Amino acid sequence: MSGAREQILGGIRKSLGRGKLEGEAAAALDRRLSSHERILVPKRSEGDQAHKVGLFVEMAEAVQCSVDRLDSLADVPEMLADYLRRENLPAHIRRAGALDGLDIPWEKAPSLSFEGGRAVTEDAVSLTPALAGIAETGTMMLHSAPETPTTLHFVPDTHVVLLKESQIVGAYEDAWDMLRQKFGLKDGAGMPRTVNLITGPSRTGDVEQIIQLGAHGPRRLHILLVKD
Repeated sequence: MSGAREQILGGIRKSLGRGKLEGEAAAALDRRLSSHERILVPKRSEGDQAHKVGLFVEMAEAVQCSVDRLDSLADVPEMLADYLRRENLPAHIRRAGALDGLDIPWEKAPSLSFEGGRAVTEDAVSLTPALAGIAETGTMMLHSAPETPTTLHFVPDTHVVLLKESQIVGAYEDAWDMLRQKFGLKDGAGMPRTVNLITGPSRTGDVEQIIQLGAHGPRRLHILLVKD
């Protein structure tokens, strides 16, 4: 363990009035971390997949997301171009490399242009995939990777997310299960450097309790929700 980490944990233990966990207490902690026990899950997140998809859309729109529902990946280019026209946004997009392997016919929207890599302040629009959509609160789970830099999620003023209906789960615990399955996680090993849970566009009410969008990230969060 690094000295800095030990110093931080030592300060926490001191404030709690105890030392390092040992014996049964340490074993109980290990069991808790490895078992992934579920907490209380809201009833509304239960139901069949159609219910979860409908709830996700309802909850996402309630927190100022916009959602376009598509029949297939073939509809993505034209729907994306239409959204950018509706919002008077530029057609140049910083696109995540993770989308390159999908069968999306970008030639159907020749007005669109793309650039890969990390987002910079000059980028107005980014397009990324999501790992999961969480119906419970209309939240999306995204993670960092070389082909999905975290800057794409927060730097551009408009963030467009591509999500399949099969990726929508009921509760947060289901989304964490998907993450563990994707990365083969065991005891925390192999966890992505960053996991972001995003519920609506960035906002703050710090000034006179008036909600302002785009305070610490995108002011627009648009979801392209595709049937499988």
